[in-house]
Amino acid sequence: MSGQTTEQAVKNVNVIAETEKVITKVSSMNFETILHDWLIPYGTKILLAIAIFVIGKSLAKFISRLLAKAVMASTKDEMLQSFVRSISYFLLLLIVVIAALSQLGINTSSLVALIGAAGLAIGLSLQNSLQNFAAGIMLLIFKPFKKGDLIETGGMSGTVEEMGLLMLELRTGDNKTVLIPNGKVFSDSIVNYSANETRRIDFIFDISYDADIAQAKSIVADILANEQNVLKDPAPVIAVSALAANSVQLVVRPWVNTPNYWATYWGIMEKVKLAFDEAGIAIPYNQMDIHITSEETIALEKKKYN
Repeated sequence: MSGQTTEQAVKNVNVIAETEKVITKVSSMNFETILHDWLIPYGTKILLAIAIFVIGKSLAKFISRLLAKAVMASTKDEMLQSFVRSISYFLLLLIVVIAALSQLGINTSSLVALIGAAGLAIGLSLQNSLQNFAAGIMLLIFKPFKKGDLIETGGMSGTVEEMGLLMLELRTGDNKTVLIPNGKVFSDSIVNYSANETRRIDFIFDISYDADIAQAKSIVADILANEQNVLKDPAPVIAVSALAANSVQLVVRPWVNTPNYWATYWGIMEKVKLAFDEAGIAIPYNQMDIHITSEETIALEKKKYN
């Protein structure tokens, strides 16, 4: 017990001595000492750190824009340009921040380790977002579509407005904005209606069995010949495709330039209907024949089988 008391007393004496040294040093300090020992060294470090951050941030913006312009000049892909600008600016800014902190005397090696650990933790908690991010990179590499293309994917169809790091933005035909996760886009089938310069329109026109097939084909051929949007090469196809239960089916397949698809589709559909009506060619619809049997007929049938 006595030994512990002596040890504690020695510790107290040491603390008092250290405190007195600090008080003596502080009391002996004047403005010149503070200026040379504190303000100039630490102030210089702070100013250099601020300069590194400000200049580095400007350089990061300049370099990221330069890289984006280089990508745009070589690929003409606005989505890839936006992606390169965003990711390069983020990485360069991270380097600038580490350099600024290093100038302040902060141990950046431990900071880098901390950032790595934080990145791992964030990655585990944001698995879906990272999946969308990786899918966005793959879409930018393979380029199944570009801005302005009409596509169908993820159960939606629309014009590509923008592809971000995580989401694809589509504008539908009725001017709605749809955001689809990149992971869903990459894992789903993608139909690009704008990829080729020309498209084929597929029509099926039903005519009655009493109608003149040759006359119907001639009417359709005249309509296609007078339609300026229909291409001559490849030539349109007009043929009997099926003898259905209630009608003879004519398959009509003209080719058009992709931007004229829907206007031509609607125009031909209306012209064929009006021309068939004028020529007396009936377009049948589903029918059901109902036979009504009298009681006398039923009785006679029963006697016949009995």
